[in-house]
Amino acid sequence: MSIGHLDDETVEKYREAGDILRTVLDESAEMIEPGVTQLEVAEYAESRIKELGGGWAFPVNISVDEEASHATPARDDDTEFGEEMVCLDVGVHVDGYVADAAVTVDLTGNPELVEASEEALAAALDAIEPGVETGAVGAEIEDVIRGYGYTPILNLSGHGVEQWDAHTGPNIPNRGAERGVELQVGDVVAVEPFATDGSGKVTEGAKTEIYSLENDRSVRNRQARQVLDHVKEHYRTLPFAARWLDVPRAEMAIRRLEQNHVLHGYPVLKEEDSRLVSQAEHTVIVTEDGCEITTN
Repeated sequence: MSIGHLDDETVEKYREAGDILRTVLDESAEMIEPGVTQLEVAEYAESRIKELGGGWAFPVNISVDEEASHATPARDDDTEFGEEMVCLDVGVHVDGYVADAAVTVDLTGNPELVEASEEALAAALDAIEPGVETGAVGAEIEDVIRGYGYTPILNLSGHGVEQWDAHTGPNIPNRGAERGVELQVGDVVAVEPFATDGSGKVTEGAKTEIYSLENDRSVRNRQARQVLDHVKEHYRTLPFAARWLDVPRAEMAIRRLEQNHVLHGYPVLKEEDSRLVSQAEHTVIVTEDGCEITTN
């Protein structure tokens, strides 16, 4: 059935993306253990998405310990998991309609930090209904995380998803705010609490492996044109991983395109005190009587 301004076909595509994501996220999380490489998990998840009929909404994010977001392995990365806290964030689309969800696998012996983000997510989803402001949803997240003795990541937020746009408005803050956007029937949002035992802010690291198309403009360099054409054909405006590009001298072409503001880079985001971070996330459609979790 249609939900608000979303017609039946659109709703079903959001649901299909969510079903694929749930399978892939569960299978991939089971792989995370010491001795397995990050690249093995990322490549398994991304190939499984394709096998199940979905597309990549963004590269599989594997954020470890103090990393919070935008971390994905490079093409020849042989980094193995150790005694770490691992946030696994996966995005799937069906005809551009996006599902986005994340879980945290704790290999450090800090289960309460994981529980804090999971319980914050549950409280946030319970609060979502038409007419609720995003700041009130953020207050639920903050109350739960602080109740565990931890701090929410204050400068990260949940977000809306739309066709071919994995990160749009409205923002769903991870703390209470007096002002916010009033949620309406048919809104599709990804709610993603982050909890930390640090001060609760992230800063940009030095590593960048994820990019997206920022401006479609002409470029003279042949390799840069090849990369741009490939991105437009396969990923449109969705984020992509540098390791996905099978183009000669791709790294140099990416740098050139970024310098010319054709591509936008997403540096890894890290907790500023280098403390542990956990994450939990679901995508939901706001309904007349609450919300439908598409990634459950």
